[in-house]
Amino acid sequence: MSQNGQGRVAVITGASAGIGKAAAKELAGQGWRVIGVGRNPQRSEAALAEIRSAVPSAQVDMVVADLAELAQAKNAAREIRELTDRIDVLVNNAGGIGKEVVVTSEGNEAVFAGNHLGPFVLTQELLPLLRAAAKDAPAGSVRVINTASSAADLSPGLDWANLQMLDGYEANSAYCNVKLANVMFTRSLDERLAADGIAVRAVHPGTVATNFASYGTEELQAMVATMKDVEVSAEQGADTIVWLATQTQVPAEPYFHERAPYAVPAFARDDANCARLWAETETIIARTLAH
Repeated sequence: MSQNGQGRVAVITGASAGIGKAAAKELAGQGWRVIGVGRNPQRSEAALAEIRSAVPSAQVDMVVADLAELAQAKNAAREIRELTDRIDVLVNNAGGIGKEVVVTSEGNEAVFAGNHLGPFVLTQELLPLLRAAAKDAPAGSVRVINTASSAADLSPGLDWANLQMLDGYEANSAYCNVKLANVMFTRSLDERLAADGIAVRAVHPGTVATNFASYGTEELQAMVATMKDVEVSAEQGADTIVWLATQTQVPAEPYFHERAPYAVPAFARDDANCARLWAETETIIARTLAH
């Protein structure tokens, strides 16, 4: 059974394109108040216009921020707090891949920062609004949903001495590692927020027919080109996100694909590994934002 969207607020990152935009449009159509976050101003404005055109009654806004820059992630949270005093569902969907090592203006590797550090900062900054919604809601009905990937299955585990792979960078491996980090963050955050009645889940959306791979290496693009027969649309990729956001009872498993439980990689099942990533992440963020 699905929850009625009336009066509920969803924040969706990566909402200017792909599965984020599809999820934003679907939830807006179900009566949700939607606040999207997009990196590119022009794409964000176009997505906003598209959603409002498709759903004339939509209550939707767009905040522009590059989550790979942690100061921008903090600023995005401030803008969101000015738009709402509660969040029922936070969808950390924004992400990306690169062809070569790129270091942000703050000194972090861009793929690691955009897929993990920025969403971590945004989530921490928005916790008061999630907790505010949870105070008068059934336990587990307020949720954080993180977009991961089956690429996590290909990671051998995180190298604590070279967590951002700034030494010996390899683009595809860096992406696999950060998607593993998404699953680990999901498990750790779910444990920390259980007492607040907030549930945290991860989603592997499948091979989605977007321009995502075009930002990656030629090797990645060639591999994706061989997977046309299993590609799904952005709407199909967003389906499990919307399903997790709207179910009256959230399933207990931590990770989902096509509305069914998906196996958590062994490295991410280790509680000590998850705790180590949390501590290392906090250290990196504190160092970054202190500058």
